Amino acid sequence: MLSYLLAGLALGSIYAIAAGSLVVTYIASGVFNLAFAAMAFTVARVYYELHVEHEWGIVGSAAFSLLVFAPLFGTLLYALLFRFLQGRSTVVKLMATVGLSVALPPLVELALGKLTAVTAPGLAPLPLKVFHVFGATVNADQVATYVGLAVVLVVGVGVLRFTDVGLKVRALVDSGALTSLSGSNPSRISMGVWAVSTTLAGLAGILIAPTAGLHVAGMTGLMAAAFAAVVAARLRNLPLAIGIALAMGLVTTVPQKWITPDGAFAQAFIPSVPFLFMFVALVYYALRGMTGDVQTGGPLDRAIKAEGGDPSAVPAPALRFGRVNLGVALPVVFVGVVALLPQVLDVYWTGLVATGIVLGIILLSYTLVTGEGGMVWLCQISFAGIGALLVGEFATTRGWDPLVAVVVAPLLVVPVGVLIGLLTIRLGELYVALVTLTAGLLAQTLVITEDRFYNYGSGVFVSRPTFALENAAFAYLALAAFVVFGLLVLNLRRSTAGMALGAVRWSEDGARTIGISVVQSKVLVSAFATYVAALGGGFMAMNYQSTLPDSWAPFAGMVWLAVLLTLGARSIMAALLAGLLYALMPGIFATYLPVELGEVPVILFGVGAIALAAHPEGAIAQTAGNIARSRARRQVRRSRSLAAAPAPEKAGVGELA
Repeated sequence: MLSYLLAGLALGSIYAIAAGSLVVTYIASGVFNLAFAAMAFTVARVYYELHVEHEWGIVGSAAFSLLVFAPLFGTLLYALLFRFLQGRSTVVKLMATVGLSVALPPLVELALGKLTAVTAPGLAPLPLKVFHVFGATVNADQVATYVGLAVVLVVGVGVLRFTDVGLKVRALVDSGALTSLSGSNPSRISMGVWAVSTTLAGLAGILIAPTAGLHVAGMTGLMAAAFAAVVAARLRNLPLAIGIALAMGLVTTVPQKWITPDGAFAQAFIPSVPFLFMFVALVYYALRGMTGDVQTGGPLDRAIKAEGGDPSAVPAPALRFGRVNLGVALPVVFVGVVALLPQVLDVYWTGLVATGIVLGIILLSYTLVTGEGGMVWLCQISFAGIGALLVGEFATTRGWDPLVAVVVAPLLVVPVGVLIGLLTIRLGELYVALVTLTAGLLAQTLVITEDRFYNYGSGVFVSRPTFALENAAFAYLALAAFVVFGLLVLNLRRSTAGMALGAVRWSEDGARTIGISVVQSKVLVSAFATYVAALGGGFMAMNYQSTLPDSWAPFAGMVWLAVLLTLGARSIMAALLAGLLYALMPGIFATYLPVELGEVPVILFGVGAIALAAHPEGAIAQTAGNIARSRARRQVRRSRSLAAAPAPEKAGVGELA
């Protein structure tokens, strides 16, 4: 039993370091860092490069990675991104960190090379020494984890409680406005917090790499577990977050004394532990009637903060060319151009176009929840994967017509989206993002890759409709579906429910004062988005003629979201364009550019999402706004020039004669 307890404390210690870093960063800066896993991977990859590739010693590699590179890296990220997020809405902050999480891993792999073997050493020398404590077995990696947590706690508490730096950080947590009035620079304090947070992320990444692997998926699992502890601690309670993280580690390992680790129950139970903790906390909050994101800063900070003001909530200005409304004409022309592509491209490129159109359908679900609802849902890709599985079950196993299965199967997924919405929406945008990411990871582990559906990675066969067996015909079928659901989204936007959503997105407090139910409005759009995502997953299964269970990882969904955010979360045509870019750009790079540049499209997508810190409305709306402002300036100059021109003299009687 003691061996299982010690193993659980080791795992919980890693969770605790990550959870502590997330809490401190959030309460000090107001930014919840969804790029934590990417930052952990980056520092751990530098450690691996020094220790394994260049054969540095453990002490030298760890000292440089954690005490030199990580603080400098955190400072650089603050200077380039995080300082621009001050005053932005929660949704914009989350979306910018999503972009960072997408861009960092491929950028690191482009610079340092992609690893073929993902196992990596930790902070203990190899081969690992084994110690015996009261009959229990502990290895050196676990001891390093205990020491790491102890050092973090002792140094952290000592600095925060007994130093002038700690006093300034605590003052910043209480009120950034009052901190600046007292003569301290909040920007410098925030920069230091981000430097320390990056160091803690790197420490957690190095410690988890020997067991979870040195890859983004393993780091994302670490982040999701830390999220569960942070959610249970209401985002602010640091001691409670650390305690829950340790408890999660114990609950994960101790039951393995009585269950078979390779059995079906263990395979389902172990990945579910973080979600179970999160679910219990959410039910408790619901029963207590707790609502709203936990506020950061003091009363003065909230008093001087402008309500609303999120530019992404403002529709793009209408553009006209003479009597032609470009807002209507350009989408029609764009759809027409897409419809011509299967006629001029060969089978390979037509297949990619069909894939892009289908992905555009899935991205419409992000348009709904993020563009219209003002929420960041990170499990839409999981809804799509479950929709694909259900279509395979109905069409292949039960013999349904594929199109009937695609329309009916998503209805079974909608209650899941409604349940998640009811549990999280009243708590605020942060809880929605954290819970949906954790739920997506859980669905990927327990449902999508379950042996019945996995079939050694090939999935379940799904046939196309008999009239759309060729790539071109299927592309037209997918385009027709996209147009139908795009019109439905447009109709929702112009309806009474859509106008209520717009009011909620601009100001929830203001919407409540005029009698609009925030939860009801957002749950409605969440249900519709869940259906669209699952339907798009069914189309994707028909496109590839397989459910492809390995294609629905939550990190891939974050890349999809980054592509859409780059162009604009509210634009319907941006969803179609984003899907085509995501499908076609890798093919273009693979065909016409060196193999080493294959990850460049993903980097560009992530950088585009990071740019939301400066332009939350996205590239399409930003371009439309620039054109409208440019035309307005030209009209003003023309009016001024006409006003300044001398009036023609009136002709006399003699002149007329």
